Amino acid sequence: MYLVSACLAGVNCRYDGSNTLNKKVAQLVQEGKGVAICPEMIAGLNTPRACCEMVQDQKGRKKIVSKDGEDFTKEFMDGAMKTLEIIKVIGIKKAILQERSPSCGYGRIYDGTFKGTLKKGNGLVAELLIENGIEIYTENELERI
Repeated sequence: MYLVSACLAGVNCRYDGSNTLNKKVAQLVQEGKGVAICPEMIAGLNTPRACCEMVQDQKGRKKIVSKDGEDFTKEFMDGAMKTLEIIKVIGIKKAILQERSPSCGYGRIYDGTFKGTLKKGNGLVAELLIENGIEIYTENELERI
């Protein structure tokens, strides 16, 4: 069983109300081999919502902020914690996460400048799952599963 980013399964839950459908991921969910979760939605954020990226404050703490500077760190962290709770209950040990996202991003995320530039790093959900021993793949690594 896999946790999958809901947007990859075709759920219109991205910040702009769209999805990033990956037919292989959607098929896993349809076959009952994947559970689609959007951490932002389970945290109570609306769709559509402000575009957010991860930045670091002067003390080196990670924060999730909108282009207008509004701090959404609490909501994104709540979504990450709720996601972890769900997968622990189900017993999920593997996840397929959307690249680039400040929540689900794995390996590469946007750099916080809102210019579409990527940097090496992980979103809050990806980091929390890694810390809890969950094996992570991106939508571009499906041949590995």
